[in-house]
Amino acid sequence: MMERNFRKHLRMVGSRRMKVQTFADRRAKSFSRSWSDPTPVKPDSMHDSRDSGELQSSSGTLDEGPDEDADWDDEREMERVACEAEDFIPPKIMLVSSKVPKAEYVPNIIRRDDPSIIPILYDHEHATFDDILEEIEKKLTAYRKGCKIWNMLIFCQGGPGHLYLLKNKVATFAKVEKEDDMIQFWRRLGRLMSKLNPKPNLIHIMGCYVLGSANGEKLIQTLKRLLGPSSVDFKSPLELSAEGKEMIEMYFDFRLFRLWKSRQHSKLLDYDDLL
Repeated sequence: MMERNFRKHLRMVGSRRMKVQTFADRRAKSFSRSWSDPTPVKPDSMHDSRDSGELQSSSGTLDEGPDEDADWDDEREMERVACEAEDFIPPKIMLVSSKVPKAEYVPNIIRRDDPSIIPILYDHEHATFDDILEEIEKKLTAYRKGCKIWNMLIFCQGGPGHLYLLKNKVATFAKVEKEDDMIQFWRRLGRLMSKLNPKPNLIHIMGCYVLGSANGEKLIQTLKRLLGPSSVDFKSPLELSAEGKEMIEMYFDFRLFRLWKSRQHSKLLDYDDLL
């Protein structure tokens, strides 16, 4: 009953319930994209992948657009107009993988006193990077047309030096420099980060301790380059640390989060306290 109520309020991005495509179609599409995507690219998408910024030149896999500076200034001005109202609160995107145990309940434990938190649950098995980006863009437009991300939480599985974002798509520092679909994802995500924030935009990574190895540090530095020229910092603190508690309280009701965490691996589905 609880799961039905949940799905009425928050769809799962990339779920087969949302798509007419068969599993075979999805697999074929994913396979072709991991090499070279033959699908015609929309003009807007071409700008997203082309305007990558000076800080991204080290990867050397995509051409940079000649009008990059003009586009940056135009987008910054559009964001400024959208966010100049006194009541504007910068959005916090919460991206949650369905691979996280009991992920479907996460939107029920977010802070209820902060309307700027925007939860997005995506299907780890069937979603694509395009699905995720399109949903983020749609949610940002619904929140305030023209606004960009100031803070973001990526809640997924992984480990020291790697992020398990999608099925068969593990982000390591070596892969994000070579696999075109991952390069495109992080570069396009960079275009969705704020250009007005006086401080670096912040991406929290939760669900795994990605910084637990030297390869994790290399991965984060690579992602920063791909997200450029937007200024972005990453944090992936241990949940039991003081910094981890601060991260949790930024997005979640701490009491409900602890309750959810205590039952995360339980077969009991009595989650009435979370509603």
